[in-house]
Amino acid sequence: MPVKQRLSVYLDAEMMARLEKLAAKEHTAKSAIGEAAIISFLTADDADRWEAAVTRRIDRLTRSVDRMERDLEFSVEALALYIRAWLTATPPLPDGAQAAAKAKGRERYESFIEVLGRRLANGERVQREVSKDLPVTDENTGAFGPY
Repeated sequence: MPVKQRLSVYLDAEMMARLEKLAAKEHTAKSAIGEAAIISFLTADDADRWEAAVTRRIDRLTRSVDRMERDLEFSVEALALYIRAWLTATPPLPDGAQAAAKAKGRERYESFIEVLGRRLANGERVQREVSKDLPVTDENTGAFGPY
């Protein structure tokens, strides 16, 4: 058993009363509680480093979720605008043209799915293309500036 050395600590009356109450409740010596507190204090750096690392990771995840939310909002809004424009501008077809239109629609949809799969596999994104094409606005006036 390791030899322990003596340490004298001065506590104010309130702190000493709290220590005595805890020692009685836990049925342990005051010195054991003091030793545990000192060990906890001395090893707090490890806990602080761990907490800081977790906090940094959570901050990165939060920023990532914020970017995904922004991107999703952009995508939904773009899709909604396209659908509104398409529904507004597309005239109804006469009854005789319905079968041909459905066949052409299936053909276009299959082509769309093929292109979509290819672009996703290659990492191409329309959103990146669009964001490069958008003009930059002056924050103060709202006027369009150079790209």
